[in-house]
Amino acid sequence: MKIIVAIKQVPARDSQLRVDSAGKWIQTSDLSFEVNEPDAYALEAALQLKEKNGGEVVALCAGPVGASQTIREALAKGADRALHIEDDTLTNQDTLAVSRLLAKAASTENPDLILTGLQSDDLGSGQTGVVIAELMGMPHATIIMEVEKKDASIRVKRELEDGWFQHVELPLPAVLTIQSGISKLRYATLMGIKKAKTKEVKRLTAAELGIAPQATVTIEKVYAPVKTKQTQILEGTAREAAAKLVEKLKFEVRVL
Repeated sequence: MKIIVAIKQVPARDSQLRVDSAGKWIQTSDLSFEVNEPDAYALEAALQLKEKNGGEVVALCAGPVGASQTIREALAKGADRALHIEDDTLTNQDTLAVSRLLAKAASTENPDLILTGLQSDDLGSGQTGVVIAELMGMPHATIIMEVEKKDASIRVKRELEDGWFQHVELPLPAVLTIQSGISKLRYATLMGIKKAKTKEVKRLTAAELGIAPQATVTIEKVYAPVKTKQTQILEGTAREAAAKLVEKLKFEVRVL
């Protein structure tokens, strides 16, 4: 069973983010990076499936040259090898453009299963997994809590609203987006870190995949939200003031 896990490099959670001098992105020169946490749970799910059923886990990452550190982390935890689509322009590409790169690279491997995290910690669109499934013509399921391998299919448990769950059986190959927090993440062992240095990392470019790089998103400005305070005194009787408050909550704040 060959499992591909899409992983993304994101700034470490405790990073102090600052807007760059151009005002169009964050300053990355002094940031530390890590594996996107939801993708780490996808990797853990893949490694557990491999331990139960055998096979191979391949990490797939699209990102700049510096993303190799994140890839090595996935290899140190147990991934067998990796594919690295080297591209420094991903901040100017939307989910569809990035998914095309990932889908094209994944299709060269003929995987049985593709796993992604539910969403990314930086952009949080939550679309990559399902777009990959559409591009590759594969069945998919989202917010996965459990995965069980059958003969030629998989049975998954999906999280729904209000504490409800759904069990679905899908034919292989398929794409799943894994819910965060479903298991305890493993640490890379010293032996795993040593082995990661010798594992294969195949480097690809958009041109080699037959995809012409193009900007699909234009970032005009990045800025921190402005914090303001405003106090309003609602005049009139208690009934009149309450009516005014409800109106403001409904039409201005829009929480009702």
